[in-house]
Amino acid sequence: MGIGDKFRELFGVGTDSLHPDGLAELHVGDATYDDWEVVRDFGDLETGRAWRQQLTDQGIDAELTSDYEVDQFGHGDIALRVPKGNWSEANELLDEP
Repeated sequence: MGIGDKFRELFGVGTDSLHPDGLAELHVGDATYDDWEVVRDFGDLETGRAWRQQLTDQGIDAELTSDYEVDQFGHGDIALRVPKGNWSEANELLDEP
């Protein structure tokens, strides 16, 4: 047992596996959203969640999707999608200063 293990045992930190916040908001491998339009692509879940919130706060239905699970730090290939016909409105809202 190394010193790191002793600290983890003593303070109870680092015993759980790492997982990013917002994992429940990401639809992985879900064909339900295949016909939705991609507004933006992101490399991390945190950024995708922030942009999704911008749309949902404006009343636009938006979801985050990925073909594969993100890594323990929330990195992966993540798409922000909106239902067909909402791409223009969503894109305009995200481009506003």
